[in-house]
Amino acid sequence: MRRRDFIKGTTALAAGSAIAGDRFVTPVLAQDKSETLLAVFENGPNSLDFHTPGANRLVYEVVWNIYDRLLGFGVKKDANGNDYYDVDNLQPELAEEWDLRDTHVTLKLRKDATFLDGTPVTAKDVKWAYDRTMAIGGYPKSALAAASLVKAEQFVAVDDHTFRVDFIQQDKLIMPYLGVPLVNIYNSELVKKNATPADPWGLEWTKFNDAGGGAFRVEKWTPGQEIIYVRNDDWKSGPPPKLKRVICRVAPSAGTRHALMERGDFDLSFDITPKDAVDLTAIKNVKVISSLMENTVQFIGMNVNMKPFDNLKVRQAIAFAIPYQKIIDVALFGRARALFDGPASVTTAEWPQPSPFTTDLAKAKQLLAEAGYPDGFETTLSFDLGAAVVNEPLCVLIQESLAQIGVKATIDKIAGSNWRAAFTKKTLPLHNQMFGGWFNFPDFYFFIVYNGAEATIYNSMDYHSAEMDKAIAAAHYTTDPKVYDENVIKFIQLSFDDVPAIPLFQPYLNLATQTNVTGYRYLFHRQLDYRHFAKI
Repeated sequence: MRRRDFIKGTTALAAGSAIAGDRFVTPVLAQDKSETLLAVFENGPNSLDFHTPGANRLVYEVVWNIYDRLLGFGVKKDANGNDYYDVDNLQPELAEEWDLRDTHVTLKLRKDATFLDGTPVTAKDVKWAYDRTMAIGGYPKSALAAASLVKAEQFVAVDDHTFRVDFIQQDKLIMPYLGVPLVNIYNSELVKKNATPADPWGLEWTKFNDAGGGAFRVEKWTPGQEIIYVRNDDWKSGPPPKLKRVICRVAPSAGTRHALMERGDFDLSFDITPKDAVDLTAIKNVKVISSLMENTVQFIGMNVNMKPFDNLKVRQAIAFAIPYQKIIDVALFGRARALFDGPASVTTAEWPQPSPFTTDLAKAKQLLAEAGYPDGFETTLSFDLGAAVVNEPLCVLIQESLAQIGVKATIDKIAGSNWRAAFTKKTLPLHNQMFGGWFNFPDFYFFIVYNGAEATIYNSMDYHSAEMDKAIAAAHYTTDPKVYDENVIKFIQLSFDDVPAIPLFQPYLNLATQTNVTGYRYLFHRQLDYRHFAKI
């Protein structure tokens, strides 16, 4: 598969986008451009509430901007001088101050914070938000467990403006987890009014309605087309945003998004393709910012409880049949950190790090024969259509390579809005997946992706190993750096030995802005924080 075969259509779309682009930009020409940000995306959020079952990753951006959390994060510079969030520099948000003890943390809430309807924010609302997260279960609850936040009784509303979190054990993730968009502070009484006996936590209502009091409010949301944010001038949990309005539009065609940026019709294009990152760098009025996604791996997962992937030699054969370098060259235009052809044994606690696998079709065929599949087998290879620009050529390249060892893989394209629901069922035999661990701790990544004891949804391989779980826990809870490194090395080695997942690469997060746009900050959830943007 040649790269030019994938981009013929993109060129044609770009050529026609001068006409298509008018559909995107005409409605906002009358806005005050200095205080309005016009952003374009490949796809959009499928909910206004991350607690909604099947909520996609873009919902993180929605809740981050329209809701408050207890704490925020400071900022630091990466190696290229770009702004990065700083997990070691916690900042006040809804909580003005806190008192951290060995057994608990007590937080004092702002007394002037209100929701959009003017209702004061109280500790009762914070308690309700945490109770809701525990009650509805799913990924938000399992992710909080990574920080030893596991039951509603840990969260206590002491009085209207005092909230306490009780610890079941010491955990380095507890404090930063008070600032993640898994628990957002809702107007609890408003949501309760719109709840039903069948939906006691109001999930269906918050899916389509803003119940927050954050820096922005949702003025309009048309799923699959656009979402418009307007500044909340009564927001008290930080400096007022410089932007009055943010308009986010969906343009599925990469060629169209490219042309809109080149023409100057849009201020920002987020999560742009690797090809656009290369091409837009050459445009005078556009700047491209690329950030290596920390603690993030794109991988091929294999369900270890489904035949034939329950056979270790089959999984190893697939790992030796992956065309790693072709994927980076063709699908990513060279813009990724390779995670293959590493040493035979793990010797460092770095993560991500290259696996020992490389492309070796002869070895792959031999392993298949030893596994009892000398003629190969048939399977499906699933991917998220919401990121098709990279995922589709990647999967086609893998499909072609697998065919050379007798494995016929039918590509299964799953709509972005359905992807989370699909992989959480743990019924996809072979699938292309990406996960980025919040905060740059290897044990956190492995807790979410490999820990079978907790049965997290991102363990889409349905992998269970008591030895793996023990090493993850030992690393997570120790305060001894030597013990930490020993256990990190152990669980990384186990992941390569058992190979339920095949690391492909560590991706870059790319965005393009007009040169007068400032304020981008890389965040652990890899979405945009409009509170810091400005146009100069």
